[in-house]
Amino acid sequence: MLLSALQSFSLSALLLGVALDLALGDPRWLPHPIVGYGRAIAWGERKLNHGSSRARFFKGAALTLFLVAVTYTVWLAALALAARAHTAAAVALAAFGVFTALAHRTLIAECRAVFRALGDGTRDHDPGTLDAARRQLARIVGRDTARLDARQIRTAALETLAENLSDGVVAPLFWYALGGVPAMMACKMVNTLDSMIGHHDDRHEFFGKTAARLDDAVNYLPARLTALLLALAARSPRALRFVARYGRAHASPNAGYPEAALAGALDLRFGGPNYYDGELVEKPFIGRNPRAVRPAEIDTAARHAHVTLALMVLLTAAARLLLPLPFC
Repeated sequence: MLLSALQSFSLSALLLGVALDLALGDPRWLPHPIVGYGRAIAWGERKLNHGSSRARFFKGAALTLFLVAVTYTVWLAALALAARAHTAAAVALAAFGVFTALAHRTLIAECRAVFRALGDGTRDHDPGTLDAARRQLARIVGRDTARLDARQIRTAALETLAENLSDGVVAPLFWYALGGVPAMMACKMVNTLDSMIGHHDDRHEFFGKTAARLDDAVNYLPARLTALLLALAARSPRALRFVARYGRAHASPNAGYPEAALAGALDLRFGGPNYYDGELVEKPFIGRNPRAVRPAEIDTAARHAHVTLALMVLLTAAARLLLPLPFC
């Protein structure tokens, strides 16, 4: 009886959190835990990232493991305290955690905004239109956008949609399925650490190495699960073939899998050389069809992403119902 009640509360938190993300996205007026994570990381990086390469490595590792452990513990304690006050309070707090950990609506909206800036394709060579689209794209990608043409801009937006569908949607739900909100929020801390300090540059190469490797591990299974779900969402055998053939064709051990699935579903070519911080980086292509990306294809990609979310929510709910997992 108690297990059944806990399972129903966990499912309520999951569904409420997902519904809030779909309805509200990432409202600027709402206090966001990830902002706090970023401030903690920035403070630690300023205080600790100095000294020899060896010292930077160990201090970066210590900061990474400390922040992930603290995140997990704080959320676990907060949920326990809320549950002692009232079960509904724990469900509300857990739903808030799910809501703030997911980035589905915002991801789709940002990618649509890039396509919208380019319009219906009749102004693809207009310098003003391209500049506006490049600025919009720069909000969501790490590559340099100043040299990109219209096709490259649309392709980059679709690549980002696929990669962040894994990092910002499937991975958090995967860890919620296994460990509730504390594990979900620890996953978000790992993602935030990687995005802030897990870079291959002079300042972060050693300090952020642990964060980058931990992010690879945390997202290893979710990335491959995202690729499978995307292929199912698109009902595309070609997407599965692309995953098998091109999944490893990426500098990241994970990003290539969801990108290959979406490239296969749309029969596009992703990847290729790009500029990062002014330096040309040679990257392999994912797919062979160099055709132009049609403006309406963001609608198809968004539809595949929505179905992928629905499938992942069903899997997460099944895991919470069938496995002896912790409450919220």
